[in-house]
Amino acid sequence: MIQENKQENRIDRRFAQLRSEGRKALVTYIVAGDGGLDNTVGLMHQLVASGADLIELGVPFSDPMAEGPVIQKGHERALENKASLRKCLALVKEFRSRDADTPVILMGYANPIVRMGMEAFADGLQDAGADGALTVDLPAEEAGPLNELLRLRNLRNIFLLTPTTSDARIEQITRLASGFVYYVSLKGVTGAGHLDLDSVRENLARIRRHTDLPLCVGFGIKDGASAKAVSAEGDGAVVGSVLVAAIGESADGAAAKDRIGTMVAEMRAALDR
Repeated sequence: MIQENKQENRIDRRFAQLRSEGRKALVTYIVAGDGGLDNTVGLMHQLVASGADLIELGVPFSDPMAEGPVIQKGHERALENKASLRKCLALVKEFRSRDADTPVILMGYANPIVRMGMEAFADGLQDAGADGALTVDLPAEEAGPLNELLRLRNLRNIFLLTPTTSDARIEQITRLASGFVYYVSLKGVTGAGHLDLDSVRENLARIRRHTDLPLCVGFGIKDGASAKAVSAEGDGAVVGSVLVAAIGESADGAAAKDRIGTMVAEMRAALDR
């Protein structure tokens, strides 16, 4: 039987550091294998070098719900490159050989986890040096077993909340959540629409009544200005679609690194101003 690991998690440590410095988190998302499996780890290191605080590594899936067309295409490209959950774990392990500090979260869907087996998945995360998981389509009512497996391994379980989440459900979800809470700023898919900052402000205040966890805002973050705007009331911004688009539009891995590096550096500078 596994005994609970109560050591501090990298996610907790990073948010505590940012809070002590009065800074906001920049959480960046790319799809593992998009742009080539051989380029993914290099892109991850470029994100960190350019100012990313946490990395969400997308696990490619054939039906990535909640994702807009940009990230759907990123998943399609990654699957064409033969990316898989096991290869994602191997990429995290390779990344960890050079970076012992940056938190890495696997963001994916329940089907590949169930196929692998929840305990094998939790073991794989721990062995690879990942820090947590965000399973988009795993509802709170079904999340208990995975939550316990992750908790025993000192891994964090990140949950999504949306503008339409009721107070009762916020309470239910935040009881399970750890690491941070990902607030979806829009009623739609990734990359869609215009930000309603009044709605973001009101809903973050509503969530704060239920949890002390850091709150990061995603969906609709396109540049430094939007990252700074959404993080004003929260603890950080999550950016994904514009980075995935840049990778898809780049001629090769070197060009992709240059493009995402420039974009992330601009967002970092805006958040720090």
